[in-house]
Amino acid sequence: MSGRVLVVGSYNQDHAWRVARFPAPGETVRGEGFATGAGGKGFNQAVAAARQGADTVFIGARGDDALGRMAEHNAREAGIECHWQVLADQPTGSAAILVDADGQNQIIVTLGANEKLAADFVTGQGAPFASARVLLMQLESPIAAVRAAVAAAASHEALRILNPAPFDATLDESLLRQCELLTPNETEFALLLQQFAGVSIAAGHVADMGDSELHALCRKLPVASIIVTLGKRGCFVSHAETSGTLHDTEACYRIQAEKVRTIDSTGAGDAFNGALAAALLRWPRAPLRQCVVHAGRAAALSTEGAGAAASMVTFEDVVERFGDNHEDQNGSRVPPSAAPG
Repeated sequence: MSGRVLVVGSYNQDHAWRVARFPAPGETVRGEGFATGAGGKGFNQAVAAARQGADTVFIGARGDDALGRMAEHNAREAGIECHWQVLADQPTGSAAILVDADGQNQIIVTLGANEKLAADFVTGQGAPFASARVLLMQLESPIAAVRAAVAAAASHEALRILNPAPFDATLDESLLRQCELLTPNETEFALLLQQFAGVSIAAGHVADMGDSELHALCRKLPVASIIVTLGKRGCFVSHAETSGTLHDTEACYRIQAEKVRTIDSTGAGDAFNGALAAALLRWPRAPLRQCVVHAGRAAALSTEGAGAAASMVTFEDVVERFGDNHEDQNGSRVPPSAAPG
């Protein structure tokens, strides 16, 4: 692959418990397992991209503490080049995760140093932006840092992807307009529509909408291309008529989720976004549909493993599960159902 994926975002140390069911308020339940490992939406997505074969760089903040040193160790183990803003007065981010017998999760996160990632620190990382071909952002970092990253990436003509998670009400239209691809889930999509279009919809009804209705709603947001992720229902892709930069020939379409043996859905959205960024780097002239199919497969397969960053799968894992590859117009190997034409 030519160039690099740059992820600017959060690192959290995840502490995960498996339980038969979630406790009721005031109730104590016995855990059935415990694990700790790397997490945070930004770092999860960086690991996902790296395991998909992309040369990946991560910019984030950590505390000057034991968890921060663990973050450095985890990055080295993952083969990710990191540029850390180390803050002596803030703890490294951490999360408590409960996963029930159905693979559903409940999460509490303390962002710590992530909330203090400085815009000027981000802007000062010139070399990673100069070599980046794809920038991937989330909203566990301050909006000012996100804005600085998007502006720096734009100056180097990198493709700019924003995963607006978790939703931040301080997100503004000018920042959205600087992003080329937006990847909300149903809840985030509903919140974006409320904030930027004054449209109220129930998040639970998004997946049931017809394509024309959902496409019309997507076009109310000021981003050229939008992928609404729908969990077990797959995803919906919408392009503005003036888009044309991501090589799709259809204005909108759906892609169904693959059938897998889910045991833990933690990090599936991050798996999708990281794999999508890596696919866009691998196949820069292929239709977006091709990249989305591959990303959806990587996300689905990640739910068969436990944990967040730990469950991210490799490019070879996806190919082995979902079939042999064909070559696209660039000579790259791609999943057969995603091949052009």
